[in-house]
Amino acid sequence: MGREITIETESASKSTLDIHDLLRILPHRYPFLLIDRVIELTRRERIVAIKNVTMNEPFFQGHFPNMPIMPGVLIVEAMAQAGGALLLTEVDDRHGKLMVFTGIERARFRRPVVPGDQLRIEVEVKAWRMTAVRMSGKAYVGDKRVAEATVTCQLVDRSRTRPSEAADGSEAAPLRT
Repeated sequence: MGREITIETESASKSTLDIHDLLRILPHRYPFLLIDRVIELTRRERIVAIKNVTMNEPFFQGHFPNMPIMPGVLIVEAMAQAGGALLLTEVDDRHGKLMVFTGIERARFRRPVVPGDQLRIEVEVKAWRMTAVRMSGKAYVGDKRVAEATVTCQLVDRSRTRPSEAADGSEAAPLRT
């Protein structure tokens, strides 16, 4: 079993991450930061994050008028952001890095997510390298699974202009389990 990670903040060390911690770790900002809190984090193994879904989300304006449903692709993005927070806590120079998608597999959307729901995102690491990760994500509202997907992400320098190349200029190798 892994050990829980402790993030040092100005006030004290914590085993969970609040929105201020997330803003220090992730580059995402409104309207694209899709996790509000991390309630569990086991280094290099698992992370559980929360997204409070409100009618104020900008995507509800067009998805869909009079029947607001959170787009499935944004649920998968929330999984990737949670996984990114897990990986980026391991990276000393994370402010110069971005976590980018390299693959989405086996995405399934089982139930609609609507305003007022609290989305619980559970992400488990399947394969890990310091520059890439393959993760299995599941999203729940209450005890009902609403979505699942396997995502792969790669850590790249922010200064790079072509994300399909590895840092050494070679093609990025896919991560396999």
